[in-house]
Amino acid sequence: MRILAKSDIGKLRDMNQDSYYVSDLEKDDIKLYILADGMGGYKGGEIASSLAIANVRNFIVNNFKNTKKDRESLLRLLQDSIEYANIIVYEKSQEDEELHDMGTTLDVCLVYNNKVFIGHVGDSRVYRIRKNIIRKLTTDHSYVEKLVREGTITKEEAYNHPKKNMLIKALGCNSLVEPDVICKGFLKDDILLMCSDGLTNMLRDNEIYNLLLTNPDNPVDALINNANDLGGYDNITAIIIDNIDINQESDNINETNINN
Repeated sequence: MRILAKSDIGKLRDMNQDSYYVSDLEKDDIKLYILADGMGGYKGGEIASSLAIANVRNFIVNNFKNTKKDRESLLRLLQDSIEYANIIVYEKSQEDEELHDMGTTLDVCLVYNNKVFIGHVGDSRVYRIRKNIIRKLTTDHSYVEKLVREGTITKEEAYNHPKKNMLIKALGCNSLVEPDVICKGFLKDDILLMCSDGLTNMLRDNEIYNLLLTNPDNPVDALINNANDLGGYDNITAIIIDNIDINQESDNINETNINN
C-alpha cells in the first residue's frame, strides 16, 4: 500500500479547520485513516475536527484487538467510535458559549482483509477508483443531496446551488448522531480517496479522476494545487490509499494536524 496525505489552508481562509490522521504502515497494526472538516466560529471548527479525529482513533485502537473480525462487528466498532466522539465534541461545545455552534464532518476508513469499513457523517467524501472508474462510496448529508435524491433538482443544479454547503447532519451538533457505516471491497490496485469539500466544491468527479490518472507520482499535490488554482475558497484535505502490490516501492507520508 501507498499512503499520501496533505491538508492545505486554501486561498481565502485564515486558519485550517480540517484535520486528518493516517496510520503508519511500518509501525501500526491497524490500517486506519480519518478525515474531518470542522465548522463553527473562529476556533470552534478546529477544535471539533481535532477532537473527533483523536477520539475516534483512540476508541478504535483501544477496542480493535477485542473486536471480532467479522463484517458486522467491525461496522459496529466504527459506529460506536463515531457515536463516542460525537458525545465528546458535543459536551465540549456546551462548556463554552463561543463553541456552541461547532461541529465537524467525519470520514473513517478501516482497511482489513481486502475490505474497507467506512464510517461517514457530513459532506466530506470517500471515493474508490477501480478499473478506470471513479465511484463515490459515501452519500453527502447535505440539503442539496436530499433534493437530488427526492428528484427536486438535478446533480448539475446541485453543483451550483446556493445552499450546497448546508448540512443536515454533522458530528457534535447534537447529543446523538447516526453515522452511515458501510463495507466495500478493496482489491489490489484499487485506490481510495478521502477528501473534504474544499476539494469537491472546486473539482468535479471526472476532473478528480483525470488528475489522479495523469499525476501518478504526486496525485495529492495535483488535486490541491488545482483546487487552489480554481479559487481555493475553503481548506482542502486529501488522503489517498493506493492498494498497490506490497512488493512495489511505496511512500508513507504522514502529515497530521494532531499528535498521534
